[in-house]
Amino acid sequence: MACPYLEYRSADGHASFDHERAYCTASSSLVQPMRADICNDRYDLDHERDCEIYRAHAEVE
Repeated sequence: MACPYLEYRSADGHASFDHERAYCTASSSLVQPMRADICNDRYDLDHERDCEIYRAHAEVE
């Protein structure tokens, strides 16, 4: 299951994109495609285990 903080956006408030881009609501920022692979649990990655942004945000809640 993908990270609950992952969204795909076609704009960031300042500019629009040709393709939707990964956005992390935990860090309030667009993320690089390799980071989105972690968010989507691709390639045997797990967002709960491999993403420091997710872990830090989960500790706060």
